[in-house]
Amino acid sequence: MPGILSGTRAQQGRQLGIEGEDAEGVAAGVDFLRNINLGQNVELKGKVIVIGGGNVAIDVARVAARVTDSKVSMFCLESRGEMPALDEEIEETLKEDISINNSWGPKRIVTENGRVCGVEFRKCISVFDEKGRFSPSYDETKTIFIEADHVLVSVGQSIQWGSLIEDSNIELNPNKTIKVDSFTFQSGEPDVFAGGDAVTGPRFAIDAIAAGKQAAISIHRYVHPGQSLTIGRSRRNFKSLDKENVDFSGYDYMPRQKSSPVAETKSKETFRDVRGTFTEQQVKKETERCLSCGATIVDEFLCVGCGVCTTKCKFEAISLVRKYDGEGAAFQDIKPIVMRHMLKRKGRIAIKKAKRFLGYNRKN
Repeated sequence: MPGILSGTRAQQGRQLGIEGEDAEGVAAGVDFLRNINLGQNVELKGKVIVIGGGNVAIDVARVAARVTDSKVSMFCLESRGEMPALDEEIEETLKEDISINNSWGPKRIVTENGRVCGVEFRKCISVFDEKGRFSPSYDETKTIFIEADHVLVSVGQSIQWGSLIEDSNIELNPNKTIKVDSFTFQSGEPDVFAGGDAVTGPRFAIDAIAAGKQAAISIHRYVHPGQSLTIGRSRRNFKSLDKENVDFSGYDYMPRQKSSPVAETKSKETFRDVRGTFTEQQVKKETERCLSCGATIVDEFLCVGCGVCTTKCKFEAISLVRKYDGEGAAFQDIKPIVMRHMLKRKGRIAIKKAKRFLGYNRKN
């Protein structure tokens, strides 16, 4: 009885669904990055427009700036504060003379003889509706036309299944991700499990690794007859700490150390990371920073045994010792162990009762 894990990544760029998207000179940002990493000789001659405001769009724009001889401009629906890209990435992009134009959405891609010559944008008023769902609204009276020789679209990635799941009981969500049990990661096919982008859509690599670990536990149990996929497992329903309403007075607020700045022109000349490393003094200051875990009460059932608390306590008031040195019993061996424990317990109770009875009679 085999078990299969599907960890298909979101490898295909999403389309905008607007006029002119199939014109020559328009490409998906992920395809552009893939070609660069495969060592293909990619040159972008003329003005380049990148549509998108996430980390991938930032990567596309910064790479494009290194293979073109002209201006690179980014356009995204989100305002500066709503952009999903990291602040650090945005700041480095601006330093490389790449303009970021916020609150503009593409209306149509203008073509001439089958090739892109520009993009018409419309002003985006809001990106999400009252319930927080993605539902952009526009002011159709405010439009701009930007000339372009190349347009790189980076508005998210999707999954291309092909014929992989045809004639199976695997169901897909509207965004083409697999429907699975949120706890066991088991799909509509009992022996097929899924995790990572195949379930959540594009996320961080560490999220896919964590899902793969949990799915592996389910598969291990599935291929061993008689084992439950759920018994004895934590649902890991952790709630993040609301730092807005917590008093952190007394904690160390030493800021993160930053590497030495690099000239913008120098960074655009290479694909290598030209940021400097920490000095010895910076390394020491960084290691002195408080972890800010916020834990004031130790819960033995939440401790993962990392031992970091023992190194951070300046008063050596915390120590970590091994209390149990052994493996737990296998599932099929639990019943006889429990039975022996019950018999011993009943025996001890019976002996205590007998001693109490004899002691009472002697007194009387």
